[in-house]
Amino acid sequence: MTSDYAAYIASLPRVLAGAGTVFRDAAGRVLLVEPNYKDTWILPGGTVESDQGESPRQAARRETAEEIGLDIEPGRLLAVDWVRGPARPPLVSYLFDGGVLDEAQLAAIRLQEEELLSWRLVNPAELGGYVDGPMALRLGAALGALADGRGPAELEDGVPPQHSA
Repeated sequence: MTSDYAAYIASLPRVLAGAGTVFRDAAGRVLLVEPNYKDTWILPGGTVESDQGESPRQAARRETAEEIGLDIEPGRLLAVDWVRGPARPPLVSYLFDGGVLDEAQLAAIRLQEEELLSWRLVNPAELGGYVDGPMALRLGAALGALADGRGPAELEDGVPPQHSA
C-alpha cells in the first residue's frame, strides 16, 4: 500500500457496525435482555469486530453465545438500519433471524453477568414498553420482514427511506 493510499484510507469517515439476533418462542414472544449499562432492554447482540475480520453475521453469533450462552447460527437478515447519533459516528445495525427457541434452549440460557441483569420474553405488542424508540422501530420492521417473508427491511433511523421518483 502506498503512503498516499494509506493516508486516503485513514482520512475516510468512520462508521460503527452492530449486529443483533431476533429470537422468539413458540408463542411468538421476542427474547430481550436487560443490560446493566443502559435504561432500556435490547436484543442479544453487540459490536462487529471488523478489525478482527468479523462480519455482522459472525458478530451476531459470537455476541449471542457470549451474552446468553446459546451458539446458534443466525438465519436470514431481517433489517439493516443506518442510525445517526449526535455523540458518535453513524451506526449500521444488522438484525438477523434467530428462529424459534424451544423449551430446552430457553432453559439453557446463561446470562453474561458482566453486562446483563436478566432476560425475558415479550409480546410484540408490548415491545415499546421495554426497548427505546429507535430499537422499537427497527425491531418492528424486522418482525414485519419475518412475517411477510420479504427481503430485509432497509431503514434509516428506524424508518424506510423515502426513495425519490
